[in-house]
Amino acid sequence: MSVPLVRPRENRMIAGVCAGLARRFDMSAKTMRVLAVLSFLLPGTQVLLYLVLWVLVPEEERIVTTTVA
Repeated sequence: MSVPLVRPRENRMIAGVCAGLARRFDMSAKTMRVLAVLSFLLPGTQVLLYLVLWVLVPEEERIVTTTVA
């Protein structure tokens, strides 16, 4: 079973894109962030891709619990 690609609410630095990708591909978030920073140093459209993922990847849903008294 694969984990859906969502931006988690915890363990995020900027928008949660790296944390979401790390969770999806079963990696540590720190490793994914290092890879992202290294790729940003290379010429290309990595920053644009990050911004597109920020907009398109849904945020993780909140689990709301209510108690009835």
